[in-house]
Amino acid sequence: MDDFVRVGGLAAVSAALPRALRRWSDVRVMLPGYRDILEQLTHIEIVGECGSLAEMPACSLGRAATKDGLPVYVLLCSQLYDRPGNPYGDESGRDWPDNDIRFGRFASAAAELAAGTVDKNWAADLIHANDWQAALAPAYLAWRGTKLPSILTIHNLAYQGLFPPDALRRIGAPESSFHIDGLEFYDHVSFLKGGLVYASHLTTVSATYAREITTRELGCGLEGLLQRRSNAAQLTGILNGIDESWDPSACAHLAQTFAPGDWTGKQANADYVRKQFGLALSRGPLFGLVARLVHQKGVDLVLSAADEIIEAGGQIVVTGSGEQQIEQALVAAHRRRPDAIGVTIGFNDAQARRIFAGSDFTLMPSRFEPCGLSQMYAQRFGSLPIGHQTGGLAETIQDGETGFLFSQPSAESFLGGVRRAFEAFGAKDKLDAMRRSAMARSFSWDLSAACYSALYRKTIAPSIIA
Repeated sequence: MDDFVRVGGLAAVSAALPRALRRWSDVRVMLPGYRDILEQLTHIEIVGECGSLAEMPACSLGRAATKDGLPVYVLLCSQLYDRPGNPYGDESGRDWPDNDIRFGRFASAAAELAAGTVDKNWAADLIHANDWQAALAPAYLAWRGTKLPSILTIHNLAYQGLFPPDALRRIGAPESSFHIDGLEFYDHVSFLKGGLVYASHLTTVSATYAREITTRELGCGLEGLLQRRSNAAQLTGILNGIDESWDPSACAHLAQTFAPGDWTGKQANADYVRKQFGLALSRGPLFGLVARLVHQKGVDLVLSAADEIIEAGGQIVVTGSGEQQIEQALVAAHRRRPDAIGVTIGFNDAQARRIFAGSDFTLMPSRFEPCGLSQMYAQRFGSLPIGHQTGGLAETIQDGETGFLFSQPSAESFLGGVRRAFEAFGAKDKLDAMRRSAMARSFSWDLSAACYSALYRKTIAPSIIA
């Protein structure tokens, strides 16, 4: 959750969606008691205890609230969650070896909370789990015979939470669940598959991705199960939104605020970014890449296109972190052309916002992209995205109007999009019109929240009748 710890798009969604839903529902968020969270929540009231289960230790459940009053439950178990590093691994990037216990414990406790057995003053009408880390919550409900509706949202099917078969015993799952129509996935326990099987309804973060994951190309081996759920009208795509802070006329992090048509203000941000990254002064276009530096994001395509971009008068700035090999390749490219390629390994929200504000184009050559947020941020800040026509990119970029789409995740196809961007940059009237159109886009959470609210009610309805 962005309020406390940032781990990609899911953190942004888990902060924004519950707030957007509050007009319709009593929404409460549950999080593991990570060190960063405990340091920021000043008052946590213990509301109940969760007993030990299999190899998962007993823990306490605390309740707190964000500054604007959103209720937050925190699972308190220092031996599992109060650690250095990130939520999933140590400071060197290695996954914690007991992640099966850590997230099995979290999902089990979430099921207990939802059922009303932990906080005696509250129970849920529906539980909404996100990704593999929470995906077993619907499974624990089913194993305990608790008839509570559940929704699982898939933010990225490629991350499934796979563990050896003995994880089944460690997390207290019944042996009978380890089969092809249960948690078993190529002789591993798949936490995500558990949610895909047991949740009442599945959602993912764009309608296009909902279709794509039912295909062999992007189904990650789960396409058969997902096709069955889709055929049963139990898979829905709901596009993510972005919060209202993405307003270039009011964002406090920018070198200079600006509005559509105030291109001197945008240029001030470009000048600031070039100076921060040590780039040469230039009248050419500035290309930004703000992303997790992993194979999925197509960073190798950016590297392969770098020479042509620079020879045509462009410059590239990159910020993000991820796979070591990709990080090293970017640093090497910067050392080769420090005047034209700027790289920061790591993520800083203020710097990312200035890159969106200062860049002319945002590079998004993702091989697949369930939703994507950077293309929305970019458009709001007048940076035209160049994206692969997949997932949420296909739904949020209006080709030739607010950005550029290319058809294949290949160097040749990507360069086609880059060349179109150079052409637009050279035609100032077209560039001005595209920037204005992009900045006029609304990606408010209100529409997404309304769709989720309607789905909640539809999913709850059969249990009310029963």
